Amino acid sequence: MRIYTRGGDKGKTSLIGGQRRGKHDVRVEAYGSVDEAGAFIGLAMSYLNPARDEDILEVLAGVQQRLWDVGADLAAPPGAKYTPRTPDDAASNLEPIIDGFKAEADTIKKFVMRGGNSGAAALHVACTVVRRAERRMVALMEDEEISPANLKYVNRLSDLLFVLARAVNARDQKPERTYDAGGDVFRE
Repeated sequence: MRIYTRGGDKGKTSLIGGQRRGKHDVRVEAYGSVDEAGAFIGLAMSYLNPARDEDILEVLAGVQQRLWDVGADLAAPPGAKYTPRTPDDAASNLEPIIDGFKAEADTIKKFVMRGGNSGAAALHVACTVVRRAERRMVALMEDEEISPANLKYVNRLSDLLFVLARAVNARDQKPERTYDAGGDVFRE
């Protein structure tokens, strides 16, 4: 595999199907943000305790795989000969995982200040990057069609990363700080 192709030297890149777009194109921004989210998840994984957090690392490894599918789906513009890789149930498959890890942390009523130990803080950063990717995908939807499964998955993924960050802090017995000026915002 050649690392450099020189194809992007003039500010354009190829989508699946061969169409060329500017590197600032909303579609390129969307799949680029998904790629960035996967990188931040990898960073978060490097901070986790392999012995204690093996279950979380396994979940995150699967998430990284799925994000490559989402990115590929986003790199295929309408009309490209391409079969989407993200299944319709990708988001709903995250829900029991979210519920399981949510049970590890105390119930919250206020907004949580992002932080804690290094692994939790990195998961919180990954969560915000996923939310940015979601915003980019919504912007793309204003101009072009995308698979609804991708948007649902990314939306649910931010919930998962938030819950995983809280679980990591709970496992480390790291107390969470809440937003003091806000009242109760969450209810079961």
